[in-house]
Amino acid sequence: MRKLIVSEFVTLDGVMQAPGGKDEDRDGGFEHGGWTIPYWHDDIGASFGALMQDTDAFLLGRRTYVTHAEAFEPMPAGDFFGDMMNAPKKYVVSRTLKEPIWRNTTIIRDNVIESVRALKAEPGKNILTDGSSQLVHALFAHDLVDELHLLLYPITLGSGKRVLPNGVDAKFSLTSAKPYPSGVVGLHYARQRS
Repeated sequence: MRKLIVSEFVTLDGVMQAPGGKDEDRDGGFEHGGWTIPYWHDDIGASFGALMQDTDAFLLGRRTYVTHAEAFEPMPAGDFFGDMMNAPKKYVVSRTLKEPIWRNTTIIRDNVIESVRALKAEPGKNILTDGSSQLVHALFAHDLVDELHLLLYPITLGSGKRVLPNGVDAKFSLTSAKPYPSGVVGLHYARQRS
């Protein structure tokens, strides 16, 4: 069975909202978009590249999918990061997206949990989910998350969308922790199943 990995940028107080840009996600009046930018280090990118070597599918919510598609679909062949992001299959959960806007995309409109279970049962490498807070919460609620790859940033924001939903009881084992020169710590956890 394929592993479903949730990979997120997260603050010390658990916020995941709008890590990459000021106007990325202003839901709830969120004014702190782009909070990861001052902490970038090339080693963070290298770590993500290593994670992508064993990934052949993205599972995303609509908003994250559109943000990624607009950034990566236009990149020319031969761009290292563009090639890495454009190569995997994409699965987007949306009832409103009319047509795919990123290559190799399947839209999941109904029976989301059953569709994800079926996707995990198919042969292949890891399935990666990032951003996509509503989808991530549903995946946790249905015990579909196998690993967490968190980049923990040394900042608190006080409010915003959270990685972990309320009311979900799950245990994870730490498999690795890697500090980066900018103060970010990469934390990788595997789901403990009884």
